[in-house]
Order: sequence, then C-alpha cells, then structure tokens
Amino acid sequence: MTVTRTGSPSALSHSNQLGRGLVATMSVATGLAAASQYYNQPVLGLIGDGFAVGAHVSIVATATQIGYALGLLLLVPLGDRVDRRRLILLQCLGLTLTMLAASAATELSALTVASVMIGVFATIAQQILPFAAELAPADERERVLGTITSGLLIGVLLARTLSGFVGAWLGWRAVFAVGAVIAALMFAGLAAQLPRSRPETSEPYTQLLLSLLRAARNSRVLRRATLTQSLLFFGFSAFWTILALLLQGPRFNLGSGIAGLFGAPALLGVILAPPAIRIAGKNAVPVGVALVILSFINMGFLANLISIGVGVVLLVAGLQIALISNQSRVFAVAGAARGRFNTVFMATQFTFGAAGSAAASIAWEASGWSAVMIMAAVSAALALLMQIGSRA
Repeated sequence: MTVTRTGSPSALSHSNQLGRGLVATMSVATGLAAASQYYNQPVLGLIGDGFAVGAHVSIVATATQIGYALGLLLLVPLGDRVDRRRLILLQCLGLTLTMLAASAATELSALTVASVMIGVFATIAQQILPFAAELAPADERERVLGTITSGLLIGVLLARTLSGFVGAWLGWRAVFAVGAVIAALMFAGLAAQLPRSRPETSEPYTQLLLSLLRAARNSRVLRRATLTQSLLFFGFSAFWTILALLLQGPRFNLGSGIAGLFGAPALLGVILAPPAIRIAGKNAVPVGVALVILSFINMGFLANLISIGVGVVLLVAGLQIALISNQSRVFAVAGAARGRFNTVFMATQFTFGAAGSAAASIAWEASGWSAVMIMAAVSAALALLMQIGSRA
C-alpha cells in the first residue's frame, strides 16, 4: 500500500506540540466521543416504555453501532487526505446536533435515524488515535496510544453509569441533552488545542476506500487480529444491550440507575489489563479471550448481581487485554497506513457489535438471559479456536 505525503510538515514537525496537556485532552475527548454511542443502552427500558415498543427498542442500540461502523468506513479514511483537526471539529458539531435531535425525537423511527448519525459522528475517537500516532515521536508512540486507548474504554464504561443515573432521575431525553452539551464542550476543548495536520496521501477518495480491501487481503496479521477482536465484541455488545432489560425485568425489578452502576466495577478491569499483558507476554490474546469466555459462563449460570459484577470485571479485563495486544500487532505491520488499518480493525468490530446487539434481542425474546450468555460464550470460544489454530 503506497502512502504519498503532501506538504512539508510531517509527524516529526508536530512532535513538539504533543505535550502532556494535549495527550490528556485527546484521551478525554476520545473517551467522551466513544461514550456517546453507549448513552442509550442503560435507558433502553425507559425508551421502550416511552414509545410502548417493548424489546424492539434494541433497534436503537443496533442503529448506533451500524452508524459507527459506517463512520469508520466512510469518514476515518478521509483523515489520511484532509486536515484531521478540521474533520474532528466538524464531527463534534455533527454529534452535538444529532444528540439534540435524539432528545427531541417523538417516534422510535426518528430516534433510530438520529442514533445512526450519532454513531457516524462518534468516530471522532478513531480520528484521534491515528492523529496521535502521527504527532507522537516514535519512542513515545506506544505509551501515547496506550493512554488514549485507556481513555476510550473508561469513557465507554462511565457512559453507562452517567446515562443510568441521568435517565433514572430526569428521563431518557435528558441523557441525549447532556450528550449534546458534552459534545459542544469537546468542540471547544479540541478547537483550542489541536494542531493542524497535513494530508498523508493525495489518493482520490475511492482509492482510499479500495485500499481498505487491499489491506485486509494482504495482511494475515490484520485479518486474524480483526476477526478475533470482532468475535469478542459480538458478545460484549450482546451483554450490554440486554443488561438493562434483565435488571428492569421481573427477576430483579431494578431501575436504569442500577444498570449504569455496572460501568463502575468495570474500571477495575481496565486497571488490571496492563499488568496482565506484561505477565502473559506473547500469550496475552488467548489469556484475554479465556477471561471473556469465563465471564459469560459465570454470568449465564449464576445470574445474580454479584456474579454479574464479577463477570463485568472479567469481561472488560479480557476484552482490554486482547484489544491492546491485537491493536499493537496491527499498528506494528501497518507502516504509514495506520489510519486505514485501524479502519479495517475497528469497522469490522462494530459491524459484529451491531450483529451482537440484534442477535441478543432475538435470543432474549426466544429464551431469555441464559440464551444471550450462551451465544456470547460461543462467539468468544470461536475467537479462542482461532488463536489455537494460528499456533498449530
């Protein structure tokens, strides 16, 4: 894959601009942007009650993840040929407007359309990652990317806590209104600190998209890492899509605030992941996959609040261990095409995530919580088989 740089300023000329303050801002913005696609999950029960649609409300979560996959495919590659700062700021504005549209939706169909666009614009997070890789000196790149990736997952987890509490006290519309305020604050913070970038290629847009196919076809490392992580994310999305419905159902009779609380213990999983990677070494990916499988088995068989809390810690730790390790492998072979490799890696994951949300709704209606957990465990087991097969 050929990447043609245009303009004189390169990543090296920007490296002196990537101080701790900018790294912190990028990490926070990445977390907030990624969080915006998950605000709806803890309040799905409230939305379903408001529109009187029952379990069909899961289409909102599915639509958001489909939008995210579309944004990864259609917007993130543009970062290689336009000023990433301008693109990021435009997406912040789009996210603000679509959050407002979601908060004002009067029908499920309107909320579904707004949710697709929220997902599209939430790919700000995946614009920031390759931008940080461009700006960082080579000897600091891994640390910088690790910091920003941690911010991303923390944002995703805390989103559920924030959304659950806001939804419980003020209703689901307030959740999206708060999301609009957060997106506007992101715009202000990034506009003040982000430097301009120079395009890394002059390839036409259609060629950029075709280069994604070449990347997937030519890199075995990319294919294996992408499929492994996508199978894990299938189950991860299935779990979070149905959790609020489980807790609000007759088994527990709890509100959306409790569903959001499960984002808090998951932070322990984020903290445990880096030392676990160092201990596991080259076996980090299969170790992470095994933890994910264990979490689904635990939550499926026991299905009480304590087992779900423990399962969330195992799930997030395992997912993060595998994600950091797989993403490092992808960036190691991507060369100058990091943005497009990241598009393949992440777009496939979120396509699987959308499928996981949709499949979880079907499994939930057919056989309940145990069926959802069995489905998620089988998906993770396929990821483990891939890892075993690649070593044979």
